[in-house]
Amino acid sequence: MMARIVKEHEYKKKRNEILDAAQRFIYTKGYERMTIGDILADLQISSGAFYHYFDSKPAVLEGLIERIKEEVETPLLPILHDPHLSALEKLQGFFNTLDNLRIARKTDVVKLGHVWYADSNAIVRQKVEEAVLKQRVPLLNVIIQQGIQEGIFTSPYPDQIGEAILFLLQGMGTTHAKLLLSLAQEQDEQRCIERIISIHAAYMDAIERVLGAPLNSLYRISADMVEVWVKVIKDDASN
Repeated sequence: MMARIVKEHEYKKKRNEILDAAQRFIYTKGYERMTIGDILADLQISSGAFYHYFDSKPAVLEGLIERIKEEVETPLLPILHDPHLSALEKLQGFFNTLDNLRIARKTDVVKLGHVWYADSNAIVRQKVEEAVLKQRVPLLNVIIQQGIQEGIFTSPYPDQIGEAILFLLQGMGTTHAKLLLSLAQEQDEQRCIERIISIHAAYMDAIERVLGAPLNSLYRISADMVEVWVKVIKDDASN
């Protein structure tokens, strides 16, 4: 029994080392330009060792996506299953959790942002966005159904709202990322911060309206929070 546990632990460890290496290359050169040879050289392993864990480059991508989904779902589930939280509290907790995960890895998020929208990561971007929708829509729908039962959400389209909210969040995230990454060329930093704040407020307003929730019931981003990201962008640019 113990030997099997040790073997499983070693298998997972080696598999994660390959995923970590692949993630580094996606951050620096993009998925399309990354090769299995890059991973072999980085980890100093043989092709046979690689194929023991993954049968192809697309399989590595699927492994990365599954790991991302697991990392996100783990902190979300306790919020969804907490019987003491209202639907609004769960929805805000849902958003806060996603924000906190990004903040915890803010340096990596910024590095990824430089290549995320490039053609070399188009496949990764598409697959991640599809996986995000597939994973998070059912989770959001649980919160929405609770909100309707509580009378706090009043939309006549409860089965479609989760997907609509995630599309809004993706749009907001893309706009925010491009604004932040443009800071190197942006002369007026304060104007950029103000635009990010107003965009966030507009999208939160849209989500509240889609839900039929009370206006201003969701948190709006503060200047202090935006400045956290501005500092990371500046630090990255200076390195």
